[in-house]
Amino acid sequence: MPITPDQQAEIDAQRAQSHTTLRATVPAMEAHLYKAHEVLDHGFIRVIDYMGDDSAICQAARVSYGKGTKSVQNDEGLIRYLMRHWHSTPFEMCEIKLHVKLPVFVARQWIRHRTANVNEYSARYSILDREFYIPAPEHVNAQSVVNNQGRGGVLEGAEAARVLEILKSDSNRAYDNYEAMIATDGPDGPQDGLARELARMNLPTNIYTQWYWKVDLHNLFHFLRLRADAHAQYEIRVYADAICQVVADWVPAAYSAFEDYRLGGATMSGKALDCVRRMLKGEQVTQETSGMSKGEWREFMGVLNDPA
Repeated sequence: MPITPDQQAEIDAQRAQSHTTLRATVPAMEAHLYKAHEVLDHGFIRVIDYMGDDSAICQAARVSYGKGTKSVQNDEGLIRYLMRHWHSTPFEMCEIKLHVKLPVFVARQWIRHRTANVNEYSARYSILDREFYIPAPEHVNAQSVVNNQGRGGVLEGAEAARVLEILKSDSNRAYDNYEAMIATDGPDGPQDGLARELARMNLPTNIYTQWYWKVDLHNLFHFLRLRADAHAQYEIRVYADAICQVVADWVPAAYSAFEDYRLGGATMSGKALDCVRRMLKGEQVTQETSGMSKGEWREFMGVLNDPA
């Protein structure tokens, strides 16, 4: 269970408080504040704070562009223009701070996005909980034979059961040893346990950690474009999907434009665009006549043939 009774009591206490403010607020985000949205088996995301809304994006754009925005009749139109033409600075006027509980191996992917402020739970000072990510059977996959970074078909039957048992037993055995190494009471009486900063190195990367993650909307959209993509690893994609739902409530016009131009759109190379033009004229274009490599051609055809 991601949320303990003590944690839920703390959340309830936070939500019971009310503060008067003159700054812009979003009712839907006020409803999200502090609540935990469960992800995976023990993880969650929580909105801790936010700044700005759709209007803040437009306000910043009109300050920087001045008279150039007078032809845009409404905020939604302006936001779509900004997204369409990659004018990113106005989106940086909005920020969000999230509390995230996630497996360490997911955190190591996540931290590759170096455009946020992060403060992580320290296993040097505190003892990690016995909580490990164990995938559901439908997410236990074989290695893909065509993509070194991806998954193939789902393992079934005895093989799936064997893998899950290994994951569970290895995780618990590692944690048993972790507890034994930091223990201060032994069979021969009180003793000095191993330093926590050393004992933690024996733990597997499917153990859960937590952090506070603060990011502006422009860089958040970049994160979501990559991690909410269908080709992203499942375990980080489900976090991105949960964040997408929050962002859609926070800045609905900006998220709609992002969904249209980034999540649902595609960027083409000059060669790919030339192939599209030739196809529209009725020409039969193949990989050999496209000027693309086999990998580029496969990706290009994936874009053209993807019904999504």
